[in-house]
Amino acid sequence: MEALIRYLKILSEMTSSNLGQSLIILVLFWLLKTVTCLLAQRKIKDPGRIYHLRRVIVYTYSFIAIFLIGRIWIKGIGSIATFLGLVSAGLTIALRDLIANIAGWFIIIWRKPFLVGERIQIGTLAGDVIDVRLLEFSIIEIGNWVDAEQNTGRIVHVPNSMILREPLANYETGFEYIWNEIPVLITFESNWEKAKGILSDIARDKAEPLSAGAEQQIRRAAMKYFIYFKILTPIVYTSVRDNGVLLTIRYIVKPRGRRGSEEEVWESILREFAKHDDISLAYSTTRFYQGPETHGASANKF
Repeated sequence: MEALIRYLKILSEMTSSNLGQSLIILVLFWLLKTVTCLLAQRKIKDPGRIYHLRRVIVYTYSFIAIFLIGRIWIKGIGSIATFLGLVSAGLTIALRDLIANIAGWFIIIWRKPFLVGERIQIGTLAGDVIDVRLLEFSIIEIGNWVDAEQNTGRIVHVPNSMILREPLANYETGFEYIWNEIPVLITFESNWEKAKGILSDIARDKAEPLSAGAEQQIRRAAMKYFIYFKILTPIVYTSVRDNGVLLTIRYIVKPRGRRGSEEEVWESILREFAKHDDISLAYSTTRFYQGPETHGASANKF
């Protein structure tokens, strides 16, 4: 019993001493980090450079502080190995989410599945990456209730562990273009061949310049990924729906230019179609059929 009390007393004194030294190191490095960041902000005016420099400063001081604190606590590891073994086993179970987030952070830093400023989708979330931290990264959300994948204005904080569990799509790394389609539905009575020719001319005029540089991007991406596109120029496809002929314009564009390009193409379509009486856009309608009179009354059918 006396040996146990003596052991606990020694352990308590050692823990108090280690906690005091660890606290001093944390305060000292926090002050150093704050002063260094302030000096950097005074000399550098570019927000992008300031952000990346702050990340380097924070990571550098954090690693040094962790190393020094680790040395303090590891000194007495031989005498309390069994105790720490039990504690570490319990902490592993209790802090599994924390450990998974740190593991995800290492993957983000070394594998670089995305960088700050790039547009990504992970699981059901999509947005532009604005920050990466030890436990989470932050994105400005796109889509949701806003059309054409534009920003909603909400900042979403995503645990780093999600990259270990969810598929990740990067809009910009490797290949910086996406395919966009604009469906144009015209009535069956319209001259669909003339309409298709008009849409092809509009696509070449408005959409083809957007794909400039795509071939070079594909060549660079093909060195790392098996990416192959046979046709990069805009094309119009024809199909039939219940209420008309569907002409679909397909073209390549950068992700952030999708909505602006659609606006230009649609405005051109509306102007050109207005010049032709034999081309009409299809829309939902209700037709009434009046059959032969029966017993002095008319039968209406939909």
